[in-house]
Amino acid sequence: MNSSAARPQEKKAEEQTPQKKARLATLWAIVAPIFRKHRLRLLFGLATLIAVDFLQLLIPKLVQQAVDALAAGTATTTLLTRIAAIILVFALSMAVLRFVWRYMIIGFSRLLERSLRNRLFDHLLRMDQPFFERRTTGDLMAHASNDLSVIQMAFGIGVVAAVDAVVMSLAALGFMLAIDVRLTLIVLLPMPILIFCTKKLSGMLHNRFNLVQEQFSQLTEFARATLVSIRLIKAYSLEDFQTRHFERLGNDYVAMNLRVARVQGLLAPTSTLVGSAGMLLLMYYGGVFVIEGHITIGSFVAFVSYLTMLIWPMMAVGWVANIAQRGITSLRRVHSVLATRPSVASMNSGESDACRSLTAADTVTYSCRNLHFSYEGLPQPALSGINLELAPGLTGLTGRTASGKSTLCKLLLRMYPVEPSMLFFQNKDVTTLDQACVRSHIAYVSQETFLFADSIAANIALGRPDATLEEIRAAAALAAIDDEIMAFSGGYEAAIGERGVKLSGGQKQRIALARAFLCRRPMLIIDDGLSAVDVETEQEIINNLKNHQAENTILLVSHRVNVLRHCDRIVVLDEGKISGSGSHQDLLEHSFYRIMVEKQRNHA
Repeated sequence: MNSSAARPQEKKAEEQTPQKKARLATLWAIVAPIFRKHRLRLLFGLATLIAVDFLQLLIPKLVQQAVDALAAGTATTTLLTRIAAIILVFALSMAVLRFVWRYMIIGFSRLLERSLRNRLFDHLLRMDQPFFERRTTGDLMAHASNDLSVIQMAFGIGVVAAVDAVVMSLAALGFMLAIDVRLTLIVLLPMPILIFCTKKLSGMLHNRFNLVQEQFSQLTEFARATLVSIRLIKAYSLEDFQTRHFERLGNDYVAMNLRVARVQGLLAPTSTLVGSAGMLLLMYYGGVFVIEGHITIGSFVAFVSYLTMLIWPMMAVGWVANIAQRGITSLRRVHSVLATRPSVASMNSGESDACRSLTAADTVTYSCRNLHFSYEGLPQPALSGINLELAPGLTGLTGRTASGKSTLCKLLLRMYPVEPSMLFFQNKDVTTLDQACVRSHIAYVSQETFLFADSIAANIALGRPDATLEEIRAAAALAAIDDEIMAFSGGYEAAIGERGVKLSGGQKQRIALARAFLCRRPMLIIDDGLSAVDVETEQEIINNLKNHQAENTILLVSHRVNVLRHCDRIVVLDEGKISGSGSHQDLLEHSFYRIMVEKQRNHA
């Protein structure tokens, strides 16, 4: 996306600005609990900040006394020494208080960032499959890093600058009015220019910064996807292609940042120009007032000091507007994630307890009754009219590619929402039960094995972190992987690299299977989790399933006849419907199953 392509999106964002402003109360509700929790810390920090400001404002009054005394010829060494000593005490006090407010307020912003990050992470872990199909990992990483950093800055140094600017400007104006009302009004004549420019530029800044954050998400996602698939990139010699594409994304990101910088570049000079214009008016009219005797030389010197102090708030207006708009934009982006609710909602504690009481037995049953399911945006249903009873024993599931096998497994795991009265767990409608409780009774081995960059033992013990090494080895033995693990340097403590890069496909699948065995759950779903295992090892695993997991409800998805023939029952799916069901011998009359048997026999 280049800068010219960004303009239509910016225009659209500008059209939505009124609705966004109406939601500021909603955005505040996100951080309000954190403010309440740390209110004493924040109030103490703000109090010390204001104390520093007032000490700073008192110094020109002391200088005014010294200058007027010198001009009138009444100054003494004692008077000047006393004034110098008071200024020194004020300076030391301000140094201590500055440390205090920085520690309190900037520290609060870090606590706020931590709380938001924890909340965001917890929320992401509770989201369902459809959410992660709509959101890229790079986008979510940008929320958890870049956006939270901007929010931290807005509620840290941004709050400091805002409070400092308000207190300093009001107090400085008060002292200036006390010296001379007319002169104060004269030097403030350029102020409407600053107000107009700030309002105009802040709206532009919000829209442009939003585009910057979106582009950062794309850049992050591309880098993540490239690093994850680095072996594929190298296999196809795509290094130069990926580098050029990454460079284009980086150039677009820089171009958008430059468009933001142009707005930011106008805010600070405008503030400086207004402040300098005020100083110019003061030099002329203030000098006239001194000549005409309306104010003393000391008052003029003090007035110059107060106007200098007022220039900082004028300059801070643009900077605070900038950081506030960036913070609001990032907070809105985080809110868009936090406001999203999973389509498979968790139940309350009472319903969760009810689920646990239902499954107190050692075995479970799961049934589909006229189950229909369609993916969002796809007209063709993935499953249609599925009637299936899953009871203790080994049930095989097979069918053509895209016939709905994996979809059925994911629905049983409650990864997608279903209509009421379609899925029943222990004869209870799953839509009335807590999803976490249902999942806690199912062990799952997916066709896409995922391993962490950790030891083998840690990967197997993922579902039971407290498991002993003996229990881990027993589970690995059932998955026919124990001997191979012990042959590794380091054994079960051997590191396997990111996503198990040091292991073969069959080893990854068996470690994932051992992970499921270790959980000891009454239902086991293996979604084509033996596809990379050799025939001999596959037979050993099937025997272990029948001998050691016979009391469990097992659903085994596979295309291999050598696996399916050992199942108590085989279900054949075709275009989302059950086209056959029975034993291996029964299904030899089924067209698809017979063809599959013949092809695998010929290739044996």
